Amino acid sequence: MIFGSIRYLNLLPFQVYMKRRFGATQFQQMLRWRRAVPSTINREFARGKVDAAFISSIASRGKRCTDLGIVADGPVYSVLLFPGDPASDRESASSNALAEILRLRGRVSIGDKALVHYLSGGEGIDLAEAWKAQTGLPFVFARLCHNRQGKKIRRIAQTFERGPKRIPRYLLEREARRRGITPAQLRWYLEHIGYRMGWREKKALGLFLKKARYQTY
Repeated sequence: MIFGSIRYLNLLPFQVYMKRRFGATQFQQMLRWRRAVPSTINREFARGKVDAAFISSIASRGKRCTDLGIVADGPVYSVLLFPGDPASDRESASSNALAEILRLRGRVSIGDKALVHYLSGGEGIDLAEAWKAQTGLPFVFARLCHNRQGKKIRRIAQTFERGPKRIPRYLLEREARRRGITPAQLRWYLEHIGYRMGWREKKALGLFLKKARYQTY
């Protein structure tokens, strides 16, 4: 199985879970990770080059998806807009569309680079916070979808969602060091990321896709 994985810190708990659950099994030996930015994962999923992946919510319309996503119910600190001339982030899909829906002009920045900018004292408009202020709803940035092995992927989604999201200390320290932040900052950031898609998240996703129906990414 080829699993598309977004190359950002917000998926660290899921990656740890996968290694913990399948580390010594035949499934893990068969599992191959394809790590890339969201826009690349979207294209490869659409072309059938990966069996399952967290794809951008705007790219998930009509796809076979689970109830697992990447969600922020308020500020997310890693999806920012810097006011000025409009400029999309080439790594993004949903966030670029979100800025247009919110009618905010500026340069979009997502992922770890945006988080580091914020933690370094940089300013910017948090798009998840702006969405919450406008709609009263959380924002779904991505969804776990599948091209093949749907039963197995849905079971993985359910067990991950129900279980603890523990990350070993050594891994927290390593990933924080790679980004130039502290383990405490990384732990704080992950407290603002959710994965379960309940009725509020599904309502928010439906509203977003309705507003974005004339946009293609």
